[in-house]
Amino acid sequence: KQTLLPLLREETSSFIFPCNPAVQRPELRYMVLELLRCIPFLLFLLFVCGLDHFLFSILSIIQHHSLIEYSYQTSHHLSVNVMGTSLMAELLRTTIGALNTSYDTEMETSNLACLPRPSGMTRQQYLNTCLPLGVLALLCLAQVYPFRLRRAIAAFYFPKREKTRVLFLYNRLLRRRKNFLHLQRERVAQRARQPPGLGTLLLRWCRQHWPWLRLCLRRRCTVCGTRETPQHQPCPNPDCSALYCESCW
Repeated sequence: KQTLLPLLREETSSFIFPCNPAVQRPELRYMVLELLRCIPFLLFLLFVCGLDHFLFSILSIIQHHSLIEYSYQTSHHLSVNVMGTSLMAELLRTTIGALNTSYDTEMETSNLACLPRPSGMTRQQYLNTCLPLGVLALLCLAQVYPFRLRRAIAAFYFPKREKTRVLFLYNRLLRRRKNFLHLQRERVAQRARQPPGLGTLLLRWCRQHWPWLRLCLRRRCTVCGTRETPQHQPCPNPDCSALYCESCW
């Protein structure tokens, strides 16, 4: 609870607040990992759709530009004329005359039955194909909210374990805060021992000679880096130009 241990600005980003609708930093890492796992499925889907469109384009080109039509025409006429009026001539006209034939042949064919008949996917079919992947991505974005209920469910069934967990978290936070303040003191002292740079001297000179520039050239907290506000506290040492926000001070 905040009344028990108010969190610092740096500590707030390492905790998850269940009532905050925004996706917080600890949740953002897992959400990005889940989204990265969807990339292979997305690449496979794009490859399959691209391959489908490529094959459809090739088969469509073959269908429209490989049509061959054949036209075959032939005529056959056989006529045997036997001259004469004798008995042999009459006999030959009777027997050989049956061989007189006449016919015309005209045939047209094509390779239309052998050509492919591709059918491309419609936009609705493409949409139905990509819809499961889109739902999976939305679930990756929305999974952070159901995951916040895990602690509440565990605390309901195991209250003693929850109390132990809270005490451990509280003590660990105190140890981290002690180490954090120690490290920050060393870092601030190390920066104070370094001579100020040319940019820092120029900025300090501009703020002294043109006070109206302080609204634009606002300084930052030496520890956390937040921009200057009326609540910021300057160092009481006149030779030190360090500025601290309220929590860091």
